[in-house]
Amino acid sequence: MKNTLFVCLFALTLGAIALPPTAAQTPALQKGVSVQMAMTQNALPMPEADNADAWIVTVTNDGRLFFGAEPVTPDSLTRQMTRTPRNRTAKLYIKADARAPFSNVQRVLDIGRSMLFETQVLLTSQSDTPTPGTIVPPKGLEVLIGRAPRANNVATLVELLAPERELPVLKINGDPVAWADLQPTLTQHFEKGDEKLVLIKADGRLPFASVAKAIDLCRPTGAKVALAAPTL
Repeated sequence: MKNTLFVCLFALTLGAIALPPTAAQTPALQKGVSVQMAMTQNALPMPEADNADAWIVTVTNDGRLFFGAEPVTPDSLTRQMTRTPRNRTAKLYIKADARAPFSNVQRVLDIGRSMLFETQVLLTSQSDTPTPGTIVPPKGLEVLIGRAPRANNVATLVELLAPERELPVLKINGDPVAWADLQPTLTQHFEKGDEKLVLIKADGRLPFASVAKAIDLCRPTGAKVALAAPTL
């Protein structure tokens, strides 16, 4: 009986050694705070946003900020970023609630710029339905923050003004334009030889979803998008 028990235990031990641990084969996803992200159509895959060392700042609808899963204030966020080691080629990912005032999102973007992030990404939600059983990486829109055009280049100015009714008033270089005409009008500008650089200037009281929509419509034109400080 003892010999039989010894053989069984020995076999179980060998089996445990032979089987690789399941956790080692399944990458852990970044912990974070859930928000209602803005819906876009033209965002690019950002699989690095799921890395354990990815820098993700969340902006909630009620104005709270989180660095990863840790609640922060604008001042403590700066201190946290200063103390946390990072790869200089890494991107800053901002996961903002679609309903959050754009001024709250811009505050985080400005902090990212002060931390010398060359690229910042606004994470968004997508309308496409993933294939069952597949892991869909996060998607986002890359933006420049307050970068002035070079001396020989002129950016096309897109303004989002406070709405009189439901949708914000949209202008291109001072001329009112319908949302449906934003992308075609920009394409016409670029076909005439304008620099493919769009500077978006938005009212800080607008919901972040409106600004994300404008950036999303600029993407298919091939233009780089810069965000100016919001107007109030």
